[in-house]
Amino acid sequence: MKVICDRAALLEAIGLVSSVAASRTPKPQLTCVRLTATKDGGAGELTLSATDAEISLTLRLGSVDVSEPGETLVPAQKLSQIISAEDNDPTLTITSDGDLTTIKGSDAEFKLHGYPSSDFPPIPDFQQSIASGSRGAFTLPAGSLSTVVARTIFAAARENSRYAINGVLFKKAGKRLELVATDGRRLAQCGANLPAAGAGDEPVACIVPAKALGVLQKLIADDNEPINVAVTDNQIVFGFGEDTSDLRAVLSSNLVEGAFPPYEDVIPKDQDIRVGFDRDVLFSAVRRAALLTNEESRGVRMAFTADDKKLQLSSRSPEMGEARVEVDLVSYEGGDIEIGFNPGFINEALKVIDDPQVIIELKATNKPGLLRSGPDFVYVVMPVNLQ
Repeated sequence: MKVICDRAALLEAIGLVSSVAASRTPKPQLTCVRLTATKDGGAGELTLSATDAEISLTLRLGSVDVSEPGETLVPAQKLSQIISAEDNDPTLTITSDGDLTTIKGSDAEFKLHGYPSSDFPPIPDFQQSIASGSRGAFTLPAGSLSTVVARTIFAAARENSRYAINGVLFKKAGKRLELVATDGRRLAQCGANLPAAGAGDEPVACIVPAKALGVLQKLIADDNEPINVAVTDNQIVFGFGEDTSDLRAVLSSNLVEGAFPPYEDVIPKDQDIRVGFDRDVLFSAVRRAALLTNEESRGVRMAFTADDKKLQLSSRSPEMGEARVEVDLVSYEGGDIEIGFNPGFINEALKVIDDPQVIIELKATNKPGLLRSGPDFVYVVMPVNLQ
């Protein structure tokens, strides 16, 4: 194999693909990226692939000068470090001879020992996934998928023994897609309408690992690009591009086993206090009140008063001091209430909201709060005890 690549484009591609490669594994081939150079007429292409045996990514890089088509398997981390270090070169030449890969710049040469490309495990192809028996397939714009992922993934559990909540519930019925995530202390739900042409009829429900959705977010470059989604019995596959036979990237992931909790039961239906906020004002107030919290006193007290439509946020830390912030409310329905929340939980939700106004619904000091933004986003957060 011999190719000449644009260094900046190659660096971006290897950064994305290497994030999927395994970091620790008894199978060293899983720490590698497979480079496949092909040539069709005068156009050359370099395909980069990596997998950790659970998540796989294939990314195609066009506008590559391919002198000799071929394939090689190279340690992903070292290849990424070399390409990054060669920052004075606009292009790099990559050649392979057996298991030895050489990367040349204008004044440097690196030789990397790799593995036979035949040692690389097979990874899913989008069309093969559909042909092998997809439980459901549909298409939606990248921007829509990016929004619902961003508004839920932050609430997913991390390394929880209840393995099912370490992922995000991916639920599609008719022309509606809904994602739900929870860590047991808060729950985020966000939906999006699917275009009629790409909705499909078969309902789908599966749990997708948070890591896979994190990689998905990095791959989105154009909000209008179609993303094709196929779900099989044990995998979900995302294909980026208009033509499923000529996709820019293919991301696949094993599904999380287990049953997602009955989240509908967690969402309160009888809140009788409804408060309207300017999103930026609330974000600033919560951030400032949180400055004097610590590990023992993580909560911020929120005291709502109906008569003057004000919110007073306060926090205390015995070794540091106290903070108090006052906020005017946009609207208020209901009686006075004091309640405590983890400030990080509130502001993580506010970060992913685009609407300038948000609604918080409350019931009682010991009942969960409900944050809404538009018709598609619901966020439930449990209160904390305040001394």
